[in-house]
Amino acid sequence: MLMQLRQFLLPLVALLVFGGRGDRDEMWSYLTALIVIAVLVAASILQYLTFHYRIGRDAISVRSGVISRNRREIPFARIHNVVVHQIPLHRLFGVAELRLESAGGHRPEAEMRVLRLDQALALEQLVRQRGQQALPVETVDAPAPAAPADEVLLQLRTTDVIRIGLLSNRGWVVVLALFGASYQLFPRGVVDNAIEYGGRQAMGYASHLHPATWVWVVVALVMMLGFWGMLRVLSVVLALLRYHGFRLTEHERRLTVASGLFTRMRTSVARRRIQAWTLRETALQRWFKRRHLRIDIAAGVAADGERRDLRELAPLATPEACDALVQHLLPKLQWPPAHWRAVPQRGWWRLCLPALLIVPLLAAGAVWEVGPWGALLLAWLPWSAFRAHRQMARMGYHLDARYVAVRGGWWQRWWRFAELEKLQSLRLSRSPLDRLLGTSSVWLDTAGAGGSIALCLRYLPEAEARAVFEQLNDAFVKR
Repeated sequence: MLMQLRQFLLPLVALLVFGGRGDRDEMWSYLTALIVIAVLVAASILQYLTFHYRIGRDAISVRSGVISRNRREIPFARIHNVVVHQIPLHRLFGVAELRLESAGGHRPEAEMRVLRLDQALALEQLVRQRGQQALPVETVDAPAPAAPADEVLLQLRTTDVIRIGLLSNRGWVVVLALFGASYQLFPRGVVDNAIEYGGRQAMGYASHLHPATWVWVVVALVMMLGFWGMLRVLSVVLALLRYHGFRLTEHERRLTVASGLFTRMRTSVARRRIQAWTLRETALQRWFKRRHLRIDIAAGVAADGERRDLRELAPLATPEACDALVQHLLPKLQWPPAHWRAVPQRGWWRLCLPALLIVPLLAAGAVWEVGPWGALLLAWLPWSAFRAHRQMARMGYHLDARYVAVRGGWWQRWWRFAELEKLQSLRLSRSPLDRLLGTSSVWLDTAGAGGSIALCLRYLPEAEARAVFEQLNDAFVKR
């Protein structure tokens, strides 16, 4: 009932706050809210009482509905990912929410909202062993039998989680959310007036002190350091909420990740469902010799901001630990590659072409508004050109009989690779600029592909790109 009421919390609050305004009697507003709550509670109880599931030999059968009855058969072979989700309210009552996800779907195949924790773990164990004979129904009603110990592949200590927060910029999420909430909750103009009034008061007080220039510089530095420290604290708090108790284990070629401080999430997927791999490191992480390992799995894309912990095999680990984890899960592959094929450097300027077109226009507008100081925006052009040259110098790819890999970035570096047998489609692309420079790009796609980094071999000479395309196409035909 509480989970159902939470979905309608905002409309109920709006009804109570705004419903009594005007000439209407406030009693009718409260009575309407109570009627709505009673209807939601009754619907929740009926939904709970009419929800049944049965474990068969090869599938799980789910039956639900009050007026419209639904029955869904979910074969074990179709289930790619199992999520055991516990918010603090779940943990208080010793229950969990279990989601069964398949490839290509944007919604879970089934959502079992209120299961005893032992039932949820028993169902997860059944999916692990779906190739064997399913357990009878009575077994699920009892505590799950003791299973062999899982192999721990990666476990993060509290100090490791704190390091994740210190090396990330997640604190900006909270700051931007607070700004957005302030503009939504307070009347229009109140926030702007408060900021303007506070600024005037501070500047007026400071002007009466007649500080020297170096004092202004020190104050500005202290304020910047204070703001940076606040961001680090917020980032650490978010990291603790998300990654506390992070534990990656393997059992019978199936990976399981459990993490979370208040809201616990336990996700499980078979190794063969992994479609692509992504390694990333920011400049700050590189200085501290840390890296992030992410995977794409053959399951639906997360919707509504839903967490997918299993997509992060290593939120933060040393490069050696990430490489060892990849080598353990893909023993037939040689990672990292011994040799990367470089991309020709002659078209490096194309990476900074947007800045070459936009920055002069912005500088011209700034000069028009604030005078000669606006020309400082042009200082971005040398930096943009230098960064583009370094990015092109680091671009490269690797291709052999088993997998294809690409790398890129300079300030923030990344590597992305996939086994050839997991590729779903190929595309040879040439833009007008490619025709001018005699280059082409080969785009690759896998099931469940996501994220901001595409699996693409960019800016190759046309003949080389066609040769790579034919090599990959032959691998498709042989498969």
